[in-house]
Amino acid sequence: MNNKPQEKWYFKTSVLVIAFLCIGPFALPLAWLNPRFSPKAKIIISAIIIILSYFLGAVLFNSLQSIIRYYKMIFQGSL
Repeated sequence: MNNKPQEKWYFKTSVLVIAFLCIGPFALPLAWLNPRFSPKAKIIISAIIIILSYFLGAVLFNSLQSIIRYYKMIFQGSL
């Protein structure tokens, strides 16, 4: 018989990765509440998630600015 307690589904690494991809930095509590990660690992994971979120936000902002400029050009040219 297996006496080892089964790991909760929300503590699996795959769930953490999927949560980050879906909700970004709002997944940080999953990393901080995970008992498998050491405090050092939690800090590293948090830093990675925050840095990636910042850069992805910057890319999104730049993309939206480009789209806005493009549409302004289109609508100014058609008048």
